[in-house]
Amino acid sequence: MKAWFLMVLALTLPTMAVANEAAKEGEGGAPKVAYVGMTPPFVGNYALDGSPKLHVYKADIALKVTGPEAEAAVKRQDPLLRNQLVALFAQQTVDSMSNVEAKEKLRQEALKQVQQVMSDEEGKPMVEDLLFNNLIVQ
Repeated sequence: MKAWFLMVLALTLPTMAVANEAAKEGEGGAPKVAYVGMTPPFVGNYALDGSPKLHVYKADIALKVTGPEAEAAVKRQDPLLRNQLVALFAQQTVDSMSNVEAKEKLRQEALKQVQQVMSDEEGKPMVEDLLFNNLIVQ
């Protein structure tokens, strides 16, 4: 009976140590990465070059940040960030929305502009990455 108790104790101690380490990381460890979804999705027209054909996009965007302060700052600046991104999408051409390489270039430019807005308003870029969860063009 004593051997069984010692075996159970030996098996649970490492589990408890791992749980304690996880709790410490949550309290004072590295800040947590968060993905802030910009809702509602962006929907609008692009390639407004006077042609009779209407070009429409829908973009679901998430911003990668680290720490609760950055997450709160992104949420606080949401209207300004949305305005900047809507203006960027409206400037696009059919070519800049038509293939994977062009969409990646657009994503990089969107990230750059979001970081610029955050730097201007909050003093730091704060946004580490911008992800297109969904980008549909017609």
